[in-house]
Amino acid sequence: MIHDPDLKECGDCLCLASRRAARALTRAFDRHMRPHGIRATQFSILTNLMLRGPLPIGELAEFLGVERTTLTRNLALVEAEGWVDIRPGEDARARVVAVTKKGRAAVTSALPAWRKAQHAASAAIGRGGVEALRALARSV
Repeated sequence: MIHDPDLKECGDCLCLASRRAARALTRAFDRHMRPHGIRATQFSILTNLMLRGPLPIGELAEFLGVERTTLTRNLALVEAEGWVDIRPGEDARARVVAVTKKGRAAVTSALPAWRKAQHAASAAIGRGGVEALRALARSV
């Protein structure tokens, strides 16, 4: 007779907890920035391009911690808004992404809402939570 394994410890799965927390955090940022017509993921793409300058898609994906295919889907939406320009890189296989003037304006418009979301999230998880989250992000 086959018995089901003891799964009690799986109820405290760190992977599931982190994914649920990330989705909740993203929804909270999205709520704040929705009036500006931009999502948190799009804002992150644009601000990182503004901070780092034009980047190859692969390098941007690595920095953001997302799969290249996921970033490519997100970039299609951002490009359709006119917020980024995607052009061939030095290597024919590479494509380079740069933020446009319209993208900079979108960030400028949404920045106060992002700041409110950042403050609310920081207050909700506390200083220790913020530090732990940043340390975890640096470690992976």
